[in-house]
Amino acid sequence: MPLQLTGPFIERHAPLPPEASSVFFDAIDTLNIFAPVFITGFLITLVATPVVRKIAIEAGVIDAPDRIRKHHSRPIAYLGGLAIFMGFMAAMLMSFIAIEGDAADLAPVPISILVGATAIALTGLADDIWKWDARLKIAGQLVAAAALAVSDIGIGAVTGVLQPFFGPLDHTLIDFGVFAIHSADLYYWVGTFLLGFVIIAGCNATNLLDGLDGLLTGSTSIMASGFLAISLLLASTATAVDPTTSLVGARVVMSLALLGTMLGFLPWNFNPAVIFLGDCGSLLIGYLCVTTVLLFGEQGAPSLVVAGFIIFGLPIIDTSLAIIRRKIMGVPMNTPDANHIHHQLRRSLGSVKKAVFALYGVTLAFTILGVAAAAIVLLSSTRVLVVYSIGAALFGVVIAVAVKVAFIQRWSGVTAESNELAGKSGPPVTPAVPDSSLAKSPAEHGA
Repeated sequence: MPLQLTGPFIERHAPLPPEASSVFFDAIDTLNIFAPVFITGFLITLVATPVVRKIAIEAGVIDAPDRIRKHHSRPIAYLGGLAIFMGFMAAMLMSFIAIEGDAADLAPVPISILVGATAIALTGLADDIWKWDARLKIAGQLVAAAALAVSDIGIGAVTGVLQPFFGPLDHTLIDFGVFAIHSADLYYWVGTFLLGFVIIAGCNATNLLDGLDGLLTGSTSIMASGFLAISLLLASTATAVDPTTSLVGARVVMSLALLGTMLGFLPWNFNPAVIFLGDCGSLLIGYLCVTTVLLFGEQGAPSLVVAGFIIFGLPIIDTSLAIIRRKIMGVPMNTPDANHIHHQLRRSLGSVKKAVFALYGVTLAFTILGVAAAAIVLLSSTRVLVVYSIGAALFGVVIAVAVKVAFIQRWSGVTAESNELAGKSGPPVTPAVPDSSLAKSPAEHGA
């Protein structure tokens, strides 16, 4: 009899796995059913982008070069995110009207997700046009998180982590007679807090990564492919789950819509870009990615959420590096610099396209790793700590490297200052220029 692991971090499911061939054919059938969602998102975004670009130019919502920080050769339109939003919402509409039969019961994406996407898009659009204060942008992201909390999205993953420690939903933690706190209350409030944090972090992570032509759009296309693979695995292994509550189709729809819109926008945004995403696009992409990942945990499977965030690893790593670097250097967190991963690769490789393709490769590696981790989880009868170990090792190494690099940069700055005071020639130190926003200017994309 095989060894059966037990403990609070072990997740159990209905009898698995199915035959590999069955998973493959089920995935193909699922893609055939939901293909209209992808096609709609792709075509609407592809056609809407040049229209939005023309509107942006006529309205003066453009990024003009200044040869100092803005090195592109001609004015570039903002508002690319508006085309992304139009394509995504059109894909959502298609999922409601074109999917028929039994699949229709699985397809609908919760309305709360669409409300949140609208709040994020409007927040980013307002910032692109009127340059909103950073606090207003955070407020818009919290509105989106609140919309998700109303539908308990993200609560399932937290419940899966905490339930082994605090018991079933109806377990009483504190009893004051007329007033009692149950485990379900704890799961909801912890989940709501983490939901707000994850939405804000995810939106700003993709905002920071949007630094080279086509980088965020192409990287998200790769990540969306990974999300789709996990969604198809979930669909193929969810026969023992109540289909009316499992969000089986919603995950597939979200992944296909995200993939279609990214591929529809990429030809216009790839180097040399004729339109930028703007905050409307970069914030919306972060929201859609994080929301899709959270949907993986709605059946109480936090390890799948970890796998999803491994796929989302490049934005997480870039943001972590920026936070650690600025903290160690002793500069405000809203101080932009030219030491993001894409900046360093551009300088090292000497080309925007080479840097972008290199980061596509990094994203692909994370995606393969995340999908493999999810496959281990879904195609084995008992879930062990493999996924947690992979995630902890991966991000732990990255944080360690970030600390080392930041200290090296700090020491280099101190040495340069000492040399200058001593009358010696030292390497030039470029002072940081404060900015009112965590996000970089779209001008940093390069041409």
